Amino acid sequence: MWQQFLEFRESGFLGYRGTFMLDLVVVAMVLVLPVLSVSIYVVKFRQAYQLHKQLQILLGMVLLATVLVFEFDVRIFGWKHKAEPSIYYNTWLFPVFYTHLAISVSTTLLWIWVTWRALLNFPSPPVPCAYSRTHLPQAKLAGVGMFLTAITGWIFYYMAFVA
Repeated sequence: MWQQFLEFRESGFLGYRGTFMLDLVVVAMVLVLPVLSVSIYVVKFRQAYQLHKQLQILLGMVLLATVLVFEFDVRIFGWKHKAEPSIYYNTWLFPVFYTHLAISVSTTLLWIWVTWRALLNFPSPPVPCAYSRTHLPQAKLAGVGMFLTAITGWIFYYMAFVA
């Protein structure tokens, strides 16, 4: 049974050298960005504050669960052995990896901060208030960080597991 599990997690489903969890994170980011965009749209243009809150909490929970499972998988099983065949392994792969890591970790921390502060400072149900002026620039930065996390993650995935 353990052997079957290892074979399952070692083989990704995108057809490249990535593991199941690496492939899952790549696909998850393809799904997260449209939901994030909808969340931004509904709050900015429709003033649907409750829907925005619900979408942000959903995104936060999905991302937190995905990151925790992904980190557990990577810490236990690693990824470098799958990336070694890449033409970028001894050149640009690690600078791109560390850039992605810096962006993704800082974005995760900022996302948690922005969400936590919003839950504490916005009334329920949420409506614009004095805290909105503080929340908006932080939330914009977190949104940009999420897009940069996805882009740098996709570049890293390509360089490590496709090329």
